[in-house]
Amino acid sequence: MSVSPSAGDLNVAVVVGNPKRRSRTYTAAQLVAERLTGVAPKHTIDLADLGPALLDWSNPEVAQLVATVAAADVVVFASPTYKATYTGLLKLFLDRISAGQLANVVAIPLMLGGNWRHSLAVEVHLKPVLAELGASCPTPGLFLLDSEYEESETLESWLKLARQQVPFRHR
Repeated sequence: MSVSPSAGDLNVAVVVGNPKRRSRTYTAAQLVAERLTGVAPKHTIDLADLGPALLDWSNPEVAQLVATVAAADVVVFASPTYKATYTGLLKLFLDRISAGQLANVVAIPLMLGGNWRHSLAVEVHLKPVLAELGASCPTPGLFLLDSEYEESETLESWLKLARQQVPFRHR
């Protein structure tokens, strides 16, 4: 029988697929990770920092970051909504992860957008890819308006439900 880690023992990571460094998506992903788990992320990967390295399949830094993500207990995968889906930058990183490689990871899909019309993108596009990579996605995907993610009633409602669904205790 495996024991789920308590919040203090969690290895929490964040992967941000916004082409703009230290974006609202970056801030929102860290906020969601900490509010959900009760601990700050140990690793925050801002894919904008990697640039062309994501296109080099022999790049050791990217390979190490993939290993870091695969070793995490919980990973928030975050992207702004571009053309009604997640960014190509996040796609490049996800393409480096083998099918099943995230088998021990609880993935939290998060997308930000300017309009609620794009709110299904997180469920329709991002969450299925994470499941294909082996991650467990026990919560509904989270879509937040980029204009109100810090003080969002949607976030509060999602957190209330998600804390009941994740396999660890929130502090």
